Amino acid sequence: MSIPLVMSQTGPVPTSMVSLNTALIQAVSATNPDYTANLPGSLIEDLSSTATGALYTIDQARIDAVNNVTPYGANPYVLSQLGAQAGIPQGQPYNTSVYITFTGQAGYVVAAGTIVSDGTNQYTTQASAIIPTGLTTAPVYCVSSSSGSWAVPAGSVTTVLTSVPSGYTLTCTNPLAGIPGGAAEPVESYRSRVLTAGQVTAQGTAAFIRTLVSAVPGVTPRLVSVLQVSGGWEVICGGGDPYEVAGAIYLGVLDLSSIVGSVTTARNIATTITDYPNTYNIVFVNPPNQVVTIAATWNTTLTTFSSGAQVNALAAPALAAYVNSITVGQPINELEMAYVFQESVASVLPAQYLTTLTFVVTINGTITAPSAGTSIIPGDTESYFSCAANAVTVTQ
Repeated sequence: MSIPLVMSQTGPVPTSMVSLNTALIQAVSATNPDYTANLPGSLIEDLSSTATGALYTIDQARIDAVNNVTPYGANPYVLSQLGAQAGIPQGQPYNTSVYITFTGQAGYVVAAGTIVSDGTNQYTTQASAIIPTGLTTAPVYCVSSSSGSWAVPAGSVTTVLTSVPSGYTLTCTNPLAGIPGGAAEPVESYRSRVLTAGQVTAQGTAAFIRTLVSAVPGVTPRLVSVLQVSGGWEVICGGGDPYEVAGAIYLGVLDLSSIVGSVTTARNIATTITDYPNTYNIVFVNPPNQVVTIAATWNTTLTTFSSGAQVNALAAPALAAYVNSITVGQPINELEMAYVFQESVASVLPAQYLTTLTFVVTINGTITAPSAGTSIIPGDTESYFSCAANAVTVTQ
């Protein structure tokens, strides 16, 4: 028997149980005259019903096979294979990291493996550095020795735990905030990156560079951006080993001279990579963190409404998650916050019963209103927003 696979604009359409049963009976009747399968309680009817169920399973397997051709519908295993074809592995858990500058006597070697601390957590340098004539090194990439995710505020890592020889002094600090650690990449995020990789057309495009940089272990995909600026292209990247990031940039561009750093030089990470027999200097931008707090106020037309505490409990984490999903350099959108609020509390308070919903947003301690005539709250184009779970207050 042959059952056609019907395709629509949204993909393959499942064949109904009735159609499958009819096709089965017609196929059997064609070779068995007087075949009757609709007598209730008979063994023949039982067999045909069971066979119809098997056909439905086979039909669904057919649909799954078609859907697996695209990252839109592929199951996690097939998705990983599609990602492997594009050179995009799924992100693995990574530890919290931070860039540290060291100050001391010129010529002193800060060995790889030097341990620094913020008083609570310890971080280990991943490469050696030499104190220059200016007495302060370029930023050195350090990774926490413990798994987990926590904030590393700028200027908080100030203790060198590794012993320093007598007669020498060595101090350290982190000019910018660190990058919190992360869990394994969710399938939804990986699916989006595989789709993006499939849209890349050629080496040298912004999409190609972004795809390669996002694939570096430890890089947070939302902290990757490629900006067109005066004089060339600026690559922003949060997380990941700086040499691996630089290597991804090197492989992604056609003209290395087109890659420029930030005019705020403290944000620049400069590396040198070797493609024997030549060496190349590559710079990218480590994005600063903009700390956000939100005060949301709401009310309802329901005079006897008694689930205000539930509304507050549901909305706060949803608003924080929205802020923490915004891509580096992109603004906060109050319309999007309103949508997130309404969706998060819909099970308790449908949107049609809301009469008031306002937000007060602070960025790095300063109340920041939307740009005139818009609902957009812009930030630094090289920075990213972060919002702690307890930084959102929701009040009726």
